[in-house]
Amino acid sequence: MATNKESAEQIVEAIGGKDNIAAATHCVTRLRFALKDEGKVNKEKLENIDVVKGSFSTNGQFQVVIGQGLVDKVYKEMTEATGIGESSKEETKSAAAENLNPLQRGIKTLADIFIPILPAIVTAGLLMGINNIMTAPDIFFDDKSFVEVYTNWADLAGIINLIANTAFVFLPGLIGWSAVNRFGGSPLLGIVLGLMLVHPDLLNAWGYGSAEEVPKWNLFGLEIEKVGYQGQVLPVLFASYVLAKIEVFLRKRIPDAFQLLTVAPIALLITGFLSFIAIGPITFMIGSWITNGVVGIFDAVPALGGLIYGGLYAPLVITGMHHTFLAVDLQLIGSIGGTFLWPMVALSNIAQGSAAFAMMLLSKGNEKLKGLALTSSVSAWLGVTEPAMFGVNLRFKYPFFAAIIGSAIAGIFITINGVKAPSIGVGGLPAFFSIFAENWGSFFIGMGIALVVPFVLTLAFSKFKKAE
Repeated sequence: MATNKESAEQIVEAIGGKDNIAAATHCVTRLRFALKDEGKVNKEKLENIDVVKGSFSTNGQFQVVIGQGLVDKVYKEMTEATGIGESSKEETKSAAAENLNPLQRGIKTLADIFIPILPAIVTAGLLMGINNIMTAPDIFFDDKSFVEVYTNWADLAGIINLIANTAFVFLPGLIGWSAVNRFGGSPLLGIVLGLMLVHPDLLNAWGYGSAEEVPKWNLFGLEIEKVGYQGQVLPVLFASYVLAKIEVFLRKRIPDAFQLLTVAPIALLITGFLSFIAIGPITFMIGSWITNGVVGIFDAVPALGGLIYGGLYAPLVITGMHHTFLAVDLQLIGSIGGTFLWPMVALSNIAQGSAAFAMMLLSKGNEKLKGLALTSSVSAWLGVTEPAMFGVNLRFKYPFFAAIIGSAIAGIFITINGVKAPSIGVGGLPAFFSIFAENWGSFFIGMGIALVVPFVLTLAFSKFKKAE
């Protein structure tokens, strides 16, 4: 077994040497490189290194899957042994962005905005699941919920629900913070902008459709609806871009001594007026069109929607395009109170794990692959699919296709049965916590399909193509 230092040197050599590295950093499980020429990478040599569990290229970055904990040690040895120097994530992203086309840049921008707020959303989803268990009828008692029988637990459920809902009630504040930061402005102003769009003086967006009379401002003859944007994604995204650009413009032109008193007030005032007069109403309408379009497709042909999204989610992960659907999920949650897309993501996690677990049984003569397949399958069943997908399934191809088929079938089933989640939550097997309790039965059957079908298909496909 090579030392961490030897493994780091082998990795650098396999990706084309240190002269081929423009920038390097790491995340929880992967080394991330911005390479000058990805054509110089020797993938076969790279993936034969003991510590390497897989590799892939996405969003202009070449990523090497190492694993949690070990990746830090290998990265440290790599920087010390090769003299590459530690790059920040922003430097690596900037270097990698030079290799992207406009579509990839747009996808990367959405990922940069939504990934930082994902922990808050996932936490909210998990807490909502706990609240659902306590307040939904027919789980522990016929026609009654747990808190209806044990009323002394009701206030505890209420507090949990309040904590869980906070991330969604003030979602524009979270998005504003992340988006303004991504567009080069001050994150604090982004928070203020987001909270401004859900100010309690405004008519709550969830009550807009049923309101008998919508309050309005009269601005010198121009009537502006006093409507909030709770649960909406597009208004705060576009407003954040405008705010950041105005702030950057002003900071370049106003002397430092006057910036504190002028930049933020002017930027927020202009953006605020534009948000309520134009940005908000227009993007709210566009968001409604998107929501109605997605819901319409799944209502009209639910099986087709489940087949396409359930089957294509894993390939979308390879391209990085899956990040764009975070915005769609959040838009659905804000508009209709739940998402039917995210439950299929959880089943896709399970399917990748099941295919990798089958590979563990097939790799009798390869101890490294056997160990990798076992640990990565467990990781995927707990919601982290990268080791299974990139380290095992894509490497042999047929397990990946078996997982896609299983995920598609499971997606069809749960979509036909109307399974929804009130929030994005924890993936894999624990995902049922974030599913509406009344949908648990159908979701458990979907989980069973995602567990069994990829496993059986991988074993069957192996008869036609012997595992390496």
